[in-house]
Amino acid sequence: MKKLIGMLAALLLAMAVYAGEVQGILLDKQCATKIVKANDQVAAQKHTRDCALMDECQKAGYGVLTADGKFITVDAAGNAKVVAALKGTKKDDNLKVVVTGDVKGDTITLTAIKVL
Repeated sequence: MKKLIGMLAALLLAMAVYAGEVQGILLDKQCATKIVKANDQVAAQKHTRDCALMDECQKAGYGVLTADGKFITVDAAGNAKVVAALKGTKKDDNLKVVVTGDVKGDTITLTAIKVL
């Protein structure tokens, strides 16, 4: 019985963290509060690269607003990859991205980001 309980606990833990891709619109957490609360996809599309690269926005960190209204936060280490991707794109707004990494709850441990 103990073995079965241990196996079930391990299975639940494994299900809590999964590798995956998240697609949506990149936002800094400072500007995302109202946009995410209202699930305002139009406002998210209008959010600019220049704003996301402002010092206070970089310090706040980043996340991805999905089409179904979830906001997946990028882990602290992944924020540097986000900044590099923002600096490397010529897009001014509508910052659609695909991020890859380990998702746990509403946070992704970012391994890759691609601006679409």
